[in-house]
Amino acid sequence: MGFLDKLFGKSNKHKEETVVKKEKLKIAIVQGSVREGRNGEEVAKWVYNFAIKRNDDVAYEVVDLAKYDLPMLGEELTEANQVGSETVIKAWSEKMASFDGYIFITPEYNHAIGGALKNALDYLKPEVANKAASFVGYGSLGGARAHENLRLILGELQVADVRTALTFSLMADFENMSEFKPADYHKDNANLMLDQLISWTGAFKSLR
Repeated sequence: MGFLDKLFGKSNKHKEETVVKKEKLKIAIVQGSVREGRNGEEVAKWVYNFAIKRNDDVAYEVVDLAKYDLPMLGEELTEANQVGSETVIKAWSEKMASFDGYIFITPEYNHAIGGALKNALDYLKPEVANKAASFVGYGSLGGARAHENLRLILGELQVADVRTALTFSLMADFENMSEFKPADYHKDNANLMLDQLISWTGAFKSLR
């Protein structure tokens, strides 16, 4: 050890470096339709498989709204249903709170998202605030108008939505309007959407 090291202590270059392990971002792929025979299941699988193959060091998980039998917000519940409903609401809240970002998959009903997804979102506020989201739609116009409806809803919930979305046509991307066979060009949009979502998700996580 040199004279200066003895006098002032060991120099910084000899200090042991501290390595901080960066936590993976957690992004939910929310299956927003609860309809029997829904096309959204195959869409959700496609998005999940496409996302994990990119090796972005992001933890993706499909969250199926159909597994959460949420009551209508504000409806009067019988005493027998009260405890069970409270358990489901708590589970939904905790699940959504556990993620840093979201990919909402939804069909379009009458120029909007389905009632089940709207109801589920109405149960949330702090769980999703200051996070980011992107959209994957399917329908006669690719769910584009459902996306615009979601942008309004999520704006009130303080969720930042990225510009690029996926729009799957029932006529062009589904054989007989049921078997999912997306055109190759959707992959470019999927990459751009995920790039934007991951960037914004990471940025918002640093603010929370």
